[in-house]
This record gives sequence, structure tokens and C-alpha cells, in this order.
Amino acid sequence: MAEHPTAAEPTADAALRPKGYTPSKKELGQTTPKRVSSQRRVGTPAPQNRREAYKALRERQRTERAEAAAGMRAGDERYLLARDRGPERALVRDIVDARRTAGTYFFVGAFIVIIGSSAWMPPAVQLTSTILWMLLALAVIVDSWLISRRIKRLVNERFPKTTVRMGSLSLYGIMRGLTFRRMRVPKPKVALGAKV
Repeated sequence: MAEHPTAAEPTADAALRPKGYTPSKKELGQTTPKRVSSQRRVGTPAPQNRREAYKALRERQRTERAEAAAGMRAGDERYLLARDRGPERALVRDIVDARRTAGTYFFVGAFIVIIGSSAWMPPAVQLTSTILWMLLALAVIVDSWLISRRIKRLVNERFPKTTVRMGSLSLYGIMRGLTFRRMRVPKPKVALGAKV
């Protein structure tokens, strides 16, 4: 049984080669793997015409939009809109989401007021709906003032070197407070009554 020559035992063929010779992969019995084209993915066939290309593009965009919407609802910073980004705004969201706000009842009350103030209702119902409207508006104003005070205090406490304007943070919190809790985006991360 013939043994393979090692580096210590040069063959007759190796003696004829120059000193810095490197054997090729073919001489060593190895094959070089083929390079996959970097422009085309393996397994996905290229579209045959414009219609197929457009269909693939729409499918990819639909998937990306669904992923972005799920990330936005979950509060993933990569998918949030510019108005929702930053630790200050996350704190404002938690402040508003941890409490019941008058704004969430405002639209329900407004619907009742619209029905109650219609011309075919008796004058007593119209007067009651007008008073209810004023009370709702007053409750929203007072609640918005309380929210903006709490936002200002907690943001200054936790982010003393913030460059975000307090007015924009207060308005952000007030607008979130006017939205129904289930419809808020990003979704609330804190429970009602939680300490922020």
C-alpha cells in the first residue's frame, strides 16, 4: 500500500518545482464551490414579466406595512412616527394611560348632546343637553390642565436636561387623553391606576 508523501518527504515532482510554489486546489483534489449571484436570491425565481414583478412588489410592500403597523402598535421605537419617538413621549403616554381622562367620555357625551339638542326634542331635554355640553367641556379643560401639570412635573423630574418643549409634550398628552383607550397608538403599556 503506497503512502502519500508528506511535507517532510518531497516527491520527485516536487523537486522540479520552484521554492515558493503553491499547489492548486485541483492538484490537491479539492473543488472550489460556485459563487451564487449576489443580485438574485436562491430559491426565488425572477419575475417573467412586468405584471409578476408588480405583484411581487405589492406583496412585499403589504408584508412590510403589516410589520410596521404591528411594531407601531407594540411601541417598537423603530416603527414609531416622529411624534411618538423618545423617552419623554413614552413617559407622557404612560402618565395619560395610567389614569381615566374626561376626554374619553367627551365624544360619547357629545353624541348624546347632538341627539338631545335636535329640534324635535322638548325644550327641557334641549336645556339639559346644553348644560351637559358645558359640563363636559369644563371637565375636559380641567382634566387637560391637570394632565399638563403632571407631565411637566414628572418630565422635569426624570429628564432634567431634556430639549423637548413642554408645550408640545403637554399637547401630546392632552390629545392622547382625548382618544379612546382602545384606539390609542401605540397601545397602552400600563394598567389603569398604575403608579408612573
